[in-house]
Amino acid sequence: MRFRRRRSRPLFLLPVLVAFVQVVGTHAVARHHTGGTTRPLDALATVLLLAGPALLLVRRQWPVQVCAGTAAVAGAYLLLRYPYGPIVLSVVIGYVTAVMAGRRRAAWISLGTLYVAHVLANSFTHALSWPVELGLLAWLLVVVAAAELMRTRVEQRRQWRLAREEREARVADEQRLAIARELHDVLAHSISLINVQAGVALELIDDDPEQARTALRTIKDTSKQALGEVRQVLGSLRSPTASTGPGPGPGPGRWRGPGPSAAPRSPAPDLGRLDELVLQAAAAGLTVTVRREGRERPLPSGVGLAAFRIVQEGLTNVLRHSSARSTEVILDFRTEGRLLLTLQDPGPASTTGGARAGGSGAGLVGMRERASALGGSVEAGPTASGGFRVHAQLPLQAQDA
Repeated sequence: MRFRRRRSRPLFLLPVLVAFVQVVGTHAVARHHTGGTTRPLDALATVLLLAGPALLLVRRQWPVQVCAGTAAVAGAYLLLRYPYGPIVLSVVIGYVTAVMAGRRRAAWISLGTLYVAHVLANSFTHALSWPVELGLLAWLLVVVAAAELMRTRVEQRRQWRLAREEREARVADEQRLAIARELHDVLAHSISLINVQAGVALELIDDDPEQARTALRTIKDTSKQALGEVRQVLGSLRSPTASTGPGPGPGPGRWRGPGPSAAPRSPAPDLGRLDELVLQAAAAGLTVTVRREGRERPLPSGVGLAAFRIVQEGLTNVLRHSSARSTEVILDFRTEGRLLLTLQDPGPASTTGGARAGGSGAGLVGMRERASALGGSVEAGPTASGGFRVHAQLPLQAQDA
């Protein structure tokens, strides 16, 4: 979610308002004041009434200095025995600004010093009235409590905003990884088949043009299918369901699949399309034997997609890295609540495999990430006979990815 920036009010508006309230309010109090112990308002009083609001102009740059300055100005005003009035309004704003800036100790010291100075001044002039002083103390404690409450609320909102931004960033990273895995699986498998068929076509184009034509036709069909799947993935990124926004659901930036404006050309691949992989591998010269054990049952779409991609990546690795021209895929449904998927080739490893075959190691990582996201696991490694074995466990009760 993108946060709307609040329009910042000009810094001078609040000081002007405070100056108006302090000057007008104090003059109104002075006109109705009946005591004879206070000095009449004069030019110095007006200067002090305006000095506090003037300091508020720089409250954001120097919150501690402004808090201390407004307290000193108010203290001087009270020590000079001018009539009581809203002189403390600038003190309250300076105090709250310092607390919100995280300078609480300095703000407490400034406010406490002002109160102590006021009590001492009244003691020396024999104008001390404890009911009045205790009422003032209660009022200051209310100000302190209100400032602390404001600071706590602002801090909570800031922590909540940071946590939400971190959560959105984490979700976006997870979705980028998911899309990268999907593109890798589609492109790696298709390009591997195209590479094999292109080599066949080059070797047979003179001696066996018909076989070369079959290889080129396979290249055309494979590339067309790969383009369709890539278009489906990229279309998902442009769909409305992949946009950011507030509210419940997968969250901002989450890849949720194609939306109405980018309808997929075909359903998400699952084990129902396993025969396509077998035919594609056969076209590349690899014989794939599929064995199903136990009673086959419907799979959640996330599990079906993960199983399909694991088999697809496994066959791609055989074509790239193994000299074997045959491999076996075992789908075991006998374990309650789990699909056991095994893919194994007899080997040995190809002398032209590894980096020269275009391998990056991302395929095995992608397998493990897919299985882990569903609560399963993938084990992969060489066998004692020189071949390679991939064994995946996928929970059948997993939610859709």
